Amino acid sequence: MPKFADIAKGPNDLLNEDYTSSVTLKCKSSAGPVGVTIETERSASGALSSKVGGKFAYAGLNFDKVQAKADGSNVLETSLVPCKGCKVTFKANKGADLGVEYTAGSIITTGSLDVLNMSKVSTSTCIGVAPGINVGGDLSYNLSGDKAGLSSYNFGASYATGPLFASVTSANKFSQFNVSAMYKVNKDLSIASSTTHSSAKACDVLAIGGAYNMASVGTIKAKVGSNGVTSACIIKEVAPKVNVTASGSISGADFSTFKYGVGITM
Repeated sequence: MPKFADIAKGPNDLLNEDYTSSVTLKCKSSAGPVGVTIETERSASGALSSKVGGKFAYAGLNFDKVQAKADGSNVLETSLVPCKGCKVTFKANKGADLGVEYTAGSIITTGSLDVLNMSKVSTSTCIGVAPGINVGGDLSYNLSGDKAGLSSYNFGASYATGPLFASVTSANKFSQFNVSAMYKVNKDLSIASSTTHSSAKACDVLAIGGAYNMASVGTIKAKVGSNGVTSACIIKEVAPKVNVTASGSISGADFSTFKYGVGITM
């Protein structure tokens, strides 16, 4: 069962993950009971910046992410399971959010409160109403200021049968509807599409793409968007636990717009 935020995860991941225009290196290791991650990124000027993070558990409290960034800021993400089916989370970066996730059978409910400014509370629910069919919704409420009141509310549903997956979700208080679809042609080839529909524009094709697994090469992904940008990437395990992602994009046939990215994870 997915959370409502992940109700269209399959096609969204296929069309958005792994495409990059950055040059990065991510190293994962263990120091005793602590999992350590170092992420380094090269900027357009050639300067390198790194983030150092850790992951560990102590006395039943999970420190899912403790990270120090090059700009001096920090990230803290913790979680605690006080009882079966319930998880309490805390995430602090630029803000601070206290959250809860509760699972009971085929129902997943989440809640989040901005505890730094006490300005916003949000919740979501996703229900598996039948095999392969999920429905859900979310809403947010502003607690203070001139914008106090219901700030957003949306609804969505997904359907999966065999190799086919489709979902419909609303956005901007039902003023727009997003349709995502994915079809697994065979064990190696998958195709997906993402469109939006509103009164301003009946149909806007955000992206159409696919992924193909080739044993000798790796996973090849490509997509084209309504903005005329064509993107492609290759993900390959070049050595045990060492993955390389090479990505590129171009707008139309204008080679001056070509951008590339390379990511190494080990």
